[in-house]
Formats: sequence, C-alpha cells, structure tokens
Amino acid sequence: MTSLLYRLPMRFMAAILFGAALLGGCASMPASRHAAAAAQPLQHLTVVPVVPDDDVLAMKLAGQFALESGDVAAAAREFARAAARSDDADLANEAVEVAIAAKDWDLARSGIARWQQLRADDPALWQWRARVALHDGKPDDALADLRSLARQPDAKGWSAIGRVLLASENKSQAGALLRKLATPEALGKKSATWVAVSELADHLGAKALTDTLAKDAITRFGDAPAYVWGAELKLKEGDKSGARALFVEALKRNAADTHLRAAYATVLGQMGDNAEAARVLAIGKQDDYTYAARAAYAARADDKVLIASLYRELLAAKTPRNGARLTLLGELAELLHKSAALTWYEKVPTDDERWPQAQLRSALLLDQAGHTARALGLLHRLQARSGDDDKQVGDAYLMEAEILDRRRRGEEAVAVYDRGLQALPDDPRLLYARALLNDDLDHIDAAVRDLRRLLALQPDNADALNALGYTLADRTRDQAEALTLIEKALALRPDEPAIIDSMGWVQYRLGHLKQAVERLRTAYAKQPDPEIAAHLGEVLWVSGEKDAARKIWAQGQKKDAKNKVLLETMKRLES
Repeated sequence: MTSLLYRLPMRFMAAILFGAALLGGCASMPASRHAAAAAQPLQHLTVVPVVPDDDVLAMKLAGQFALESGDVAAAAREFARAAARSDDADLANEAVEVAIAAKDWDLARSGIARWQQLRADDPALWQWRARVALHDGKPDDALADLRSLARQPDAKGWSAIGRVLLASENKSQAGALLRKLATPEALGKKSATWVAVSELADHLGAKALTDTLAKDAITRFGDAPAYVWGAELKLKEGDKSGARALFVEALKRNAADTHLRAAYATVLGQMGDNAEAARVLAIGKQDDYTYAARAAYAARADDKVLIASLYRELLAAKTPRNGARLTLLGELAELLHKSAALTWYEKVPTDDERWPQAQLRSALLLDQAGHTARALGLLHRLQARSGDDDKQVGDAYLMEAEILDRRRRGEEAVAVYDRGLQALPDDPRLLYARALLNDDLDHIDAAVRDLRRLLALQPDNADALNALGYTLADRTRDQAEALTLIEKALALRPDEPAIIDSMGWVQYRLGHLKQAVERLRTAYAKQPDPEIAAHLGEVLWVSGEKDAARKIWAQGQKKDAKNKVLLETMKRLES
C-alpha cells in the first residue's frame, strides 16, 4: 500500500505549519496586542479560512495517515471524498485502488465514475473497471476493457490483464475470458508474452489453453524460454521422457545456449540422472558457474570418471585461478583422494570470500591425516580472525567440537561449545549441537536446558521440538510433554522420517505398541536408518515378533555395523 500514500512536499508542509502557527498565535493574543498589531503592514488584508469539506489536501493527508495506521476502510473514505472534489485523475486512480483494497465496492464504483469524467482513455482505468465488473458479475463489460488492454502496443497491457484475472474470485470465468483474449494478434511477436500468458492460463486452471500456448510458443519461436516452459509442463504431468525430448530438440537448435543447458541439467538432476546433467553442462563455453555445477552433479552421481575428467580440465584451463577456481580444485581433489587438496586450499587468498571455507576444509583434512593439533590451531586462528562474521565464527567452533568428539574427547568438545556460546550468545546452531552432544554424554539436564532455551528463541524450530521431545521420551518419564512436543514438530514437518521415528518411540514409551509399530515402519520405509532400525526392532521384539526384529537389525547393520544405538539395543534385548 506504500505506493498509494500521498506524499506532501516538505516546503508545502512547512508553509502550512508556519501559517497555522501564525493563525494560532493570533487567536490567542490578548485584546491589547490585537490593537497594537493594527498598524502592521498587510493588516488590512483578510484571510478567509478554508472550509474543511472543501479541503482536498486535508482529506488526502487524512487518507494517508489512515493507511499508515492500517485503517484501510477509513483511508478509502477519505480518498474518495478528496477525489470527488478534485480534478486530478491520478487522485481518482488512488481512490479506486484504496477502495478495492478495502473491498468497498461502492466507493470503487464512484471513484471509477469520477475517473472516467477526467481521463476516460487511461489504461489503468480499464484495468480497475474490469476488476470491478468481474466482482459485479458482468464479464462482458470486463471483457471489453480487457480487450482494450490487450491491444496496447508491445504487449504492455498483459501484466494488467494478469492482475485482473488472478484477482477474480471465479477462476473458471477468468479462464474463459483469457481464452477469448489470447489471440495471436493480441499476443504479438515475442516468445516471452506467449509463455507468460500460458503460465497465467496454468494458474487459472485452463489446461487446454496452457498446453496450446506452450506448444505454439515452441513452434513459433523455438527459443530457450519456450522449451523450458514446455518441459516444465511435461514434468508437472509426470512425463519425464517428454520433458527430456523437448530439451534434446532445443539443444539441437542451439547447443551453445548456456541458460538452456543449465535448465536441462536441472531437470536431469530432478530426475536423478546427475551424471547426464554434468555431461550436458560440459558442452560449450565454460565458466565458474558451469564448472561448479558440473562438479556438484558429478559428486551426486559419485562418478569418479567425470570428476577426474573435470579436474584435469580445470588443471589445463588457461583462465586465472581465482578463489572460486582454487576452492573447486581442492574439493575435486578431495573427492579423488588426492593429497593436492590441501595445497589448493592453502592457495586461496586470505581476502577472498571463500577463504574461511577453505580453512575449514583444510582443518578437516589435517585431522583426517592425524595432524589434529595443527587442525585445531588453524581453527583457533580462524575463530580469532573472523570476529566480525558470526557464521564464520560459528562454523569454526562447530568444526573444532566435531573433531574433538570424533576423537572421543567429548568433554573437551562441550567446552568448545561453551567458548563458542560466550562469543556468540544464544547462537541456535551452537545451542542445538551442544544439546545433542550432552545427550550423547548422558548430561540430560544440560541437554534439556539448551533445547528449552533454543525453543524460547525459536518456538517453531521443528528440529529442536523433535530433539527435546525424543530426549524426554527416551531419557525421562515426562512422556506427556514429549508427545506434545513431537506432535508440534510433526505438524510443522509431517514427512520428516526422524520426527515420525520420534512419534513411534514416544508411543512405544506410552505402551501403545500397535501405533508405535505403524509409525516406525513408516519412518523406516522413508529412511532405512540404523537408529530407526534399532527402534523398530525393539518394538517388534517386545511385541513378540523376534524374527522380524532380527531381520530389521541385520538390515541396519549393513548400513552401519558400528552404530551405537543399534548395537546397544541388540545387546540389551538379546542378552
């Protein structure tokens, strides 16, 4: 609504306030001073006060103040009063917009009538008049104005048409109007217009028109936007092969189109064919974007041949090795288990935005190579150097604690989180990580305290709700609160396997074995995680289905034979 606010120039406001001060001062003067002022210059002139009902400026200001205070209905009334007394067509426009925002259709109609008197050929008038006509159930009247908009040069009227039709309460009627409007003559000679109107038809549920316009855009123009939109429609219908065929055809026409190849790669990635996505991006001119995207797709595919090929290509590239290129070389070297990774990270300039990430990767590599002291020293320097960037500082503390925990130095890791939270009080990531580690170390009160603090800061944090709910269910007797917390987490993220697992576990702790098995089977089907396998196996075991439990545990061991929760569960129940 800000664009509708009337802006009074400050010089006018100052003059008004100055005048008001003079008038107010005169009104309060004692009689003796009035007599003394009679001899002053211009005293013989009479100033006639403005009648409030004719003060258009005051009405506009009142409307503006009402808008700023959120009272749209009052604003609509004030703007309507001002427009009725003014010869300014732009003010009539404002009055109609505010009236429609307030859903005061009577005021909108009166504003349109005034607007028509002042400037009947205004395209903005046609838009709002069509909007009101549709509300009034007069689609033929609306069609006349929409056709006027469609005849605007360079397809300038289509954005207004879209706003009118999308705002209509009757989508079926809006789609029927669009079918009448979307003629080749009205759509013009730009692919973007045909694609945009096809998208509009899709939003209105006019499927036949959507498909027709999309196909016609491809036939007439054959450019990247037309093919990308056509492929998107195919994917919405579940026709992956059809979408792929469209991109193949498009690339035959213009294999060098980087945007087209990037769009095709995205579709291939969504279809799970990450290796082919990397190969598509390898065609044509390369830059930092295509190199990074190829690396990401090749890594997802775990295709070492593609990764090695890209690494060699980057080594041979003659373009300067900036921070992005050096970091990418390091990441590719890591994937290929090459010792050169650390060397590449060390070359990233300290003033490059990727330097902190390169330092984190270096610390991880140093620790993996057995140089833990060097890794921790590097992280300490990063913590000291990144004082102005909370995320960098937090990343460094998280990495340090992770390294210590992996080295079975859990208490030292907790101390790192303590230091981190002194530097970054109430940092959500550090609070959450410290809570999980304290839970793992059997410091239950500390874990619960951190999770409660995190939820006080972020009441709708689904991960924190789930973690606290699971901890209470698993480690305390407060099953009622645990259930409430997990129910809230599940409402926020109903398809999250970890939260479904927690719901199954709290049901088990409440003694509801049937509900527990149902939830845990659902979680395991979504994510066959060893910890979920441990939970499902335990509930099956307690339910008397011991063979089924052993089968689930065996599956979990194939995923991670050293999983702590799984091993503890099997030992406890089978001993």
